[in-house]
Amino acid sequence: MSDVDTRTAANDLLQGLVDSGIDYLFCNLGTDHAPLIEEMAHWREQGRKFPSLILCPHENTAVHMAGGYALATGRGQAVLVHVDAGTANAAMGLHNLCRARIPILLIAGRAPMTTFDNSEGGRDTYVHFIQEPFDQGSVVRPYVKWEYNLAWPSMAHEVVSRAVAVMQSDPTGPVYLTLPREVLAAHVDAASIGAYGLQKHLPVKAQGADPASIKAIAKKLIQSDNPMMVTAYAGRNHQAPAQIEKLAALCGMRVCEFNTAHMNLRRDSPFFGGYNPAAFTEQTDVGLMVDVDVPWIPKTTRVNPNAYWAQFDVDAIKRDIPMWGFPLDARIEGDSVRLMAQLIEAVEAMATPEFQAKVKQRTLELSNAHAKNAQRVALLAKEQGTVNAINPHYLCAVLGQHLNSEDVVLNEAIRNTMAVFEQIPRNTPGTLVGLMGGGLGFSAGTALGMKLAQPNRRVVHVVGDGSFYFGNPSAVYTIAVENQLPILTVLLDNGGWSAVKESTLRMYPQGQAKNTNQFASVLGHGTDFAAIAEAAGAHGERLNDPTQVNAAIARCVKVLDEGRSVLLHVRITPL
Repeated sequence: MSDVDTRTAANDLLQGLVDSGIDYLFCNLGTDHAPLIEEMAHWREQGRKFPSLILCPHENTAVHMAGGYALATGRGQAVLVHVDAGTANAAMGLHNLCRARIPILLIAGRAPMTTFDNSEGGRDTYVHFIQEPFDQGSVVRPYVKWEYNLAWPSMAHEVVSRAVAVMQSDPTGPVYLTLPREVLAAHVDAASIGAYGLQKHLPVKAQGADPASIKAIAKKLIQSDNPMMVTAYAGRNHQAPAQIEKLAALCGMRVCEFNTAHMNLRRDSPFFGGYNPAAFTEQTDVGLMVDVDVPWIPKTTRVNPNAYWAQFDVDAIKRDIPMWGFPLDARIEGDSVRLMAQLIEAVEAMATPEFQAKVKQRTLELSNAHAKNAQRVALLAKEQGTVNAINPHYLCAVLGQHLNSEDVVLNEAIRNTMAVFEQIPRNTPGTLVGLMGGGLGFSAGTALGMKLAQPNRRVVHVVGDGSFYFGNPSAVYTIAVENQLPILTVLLDNGGWSAVKESTLRMYPQGQAKNTNQFASVLGHGTDFAAIAEAAGAHGERLNDPTQVNAAIARCVKVLDEGRSVLLHVRITPL
């Protein structure tokens, strides 16, 4: 039997995934995937290895899980979903990964196109008629760098290679591929591949910059009296925190974060200035934005009109944000680690005794400010709270005492975000993940993916009750238990959507909603969240007494270390 009789596009697609270094397929399968399922069965029989399957009961979990694995390893993975319906369920997660610049390959089947010609893979059930929209890709087009429909069977391998190269090119991000069932099932003529064989596409990575541009910024820093850096996601590269620290120490420069996505500078560094750059923008004379999408909120921030601002960013123009504008005098797109290394070298070459004396004085002032802020943070956690109203700062402070420096913390506490950031300080690169997108429910699936990639690390996600609903928790704990991926969920239950209430108060501080206390944001306390985890075989705890916080957390961490997922449901200060 010839090669043309045995090879299908599904075979070449699997081979493309293997050759592109894809470790996992996070799957939510449907009728469109029959050719792939059959091909996988053949490969198993032949002893051939292909990406491991993680079956995910919901596409949102699958996408975030793939994203978590990519965050931990730097290698984008593949997600396999069902036609337009699965694409729609995956779209919210794809929004988050787009905003976080996390590479994944989202693969969706397409409903069969043929009805009467008896082609292999043609329509054979009711849903094949109703799952073909006019433009399936439009569902996720705003959130992907590239999209393609596999139109010819012999292209399968090259299409996968191209997709992976695009998603791994800077700035990294999601890509989308659709697979018509008839094409997937079609046979491949080896001769149609051509003389060059199977092609491998290479990603394009960000580089450094023109030395003259770097020297111009260095000169401004030498002349500065009050420099500041603002960052958010530089720490996605685990080499960045050390470079930021070196540059900050060299220049006596405050480093602030806004909408933190990663640990960009160790929290015990004297140069770490906290999470509110707006407190310092009016006095900053030279500023550096490094890998940050929104450095502050212009509506409520006063900025020194005479300040000089420069930008280092892997995505300087903000390709996926239609309108973006902050005061900038120099913009350089590239790898921030390389750019900062160039800047450090340039500043060192220009440094004078006068500059070094100013740096020494600024460093002392920043150290004192850092110590004062630590006292403020400690005071926030001093009060335990009361029954059914545990102080979230106290809870997070105790949680932080039970974690070690290598444990990974994902922060989706939303209106209690600062309690997590301030009371559970992270000082090791790769141990902190925040939400960059606007799609709530990201942390649970992402935690699973990070645990899959780092089985020897504890992974903890802190989530509000409102966000917890969006995270498809029944799917999360099913995956956690079935795949032996123990994670700790700390659920902060304030009874509703605090962000909705606070947003209304910002717009209408003396409005009717405030006068009548009607914010359409109360979800109540009737749900036993721990029972959701218990139903899947995970461990559930309920905590409403502040005197029991330490004991409850200790029990949860012990169960986690024994290899079982845990959900700690905590009643905090109500909405």
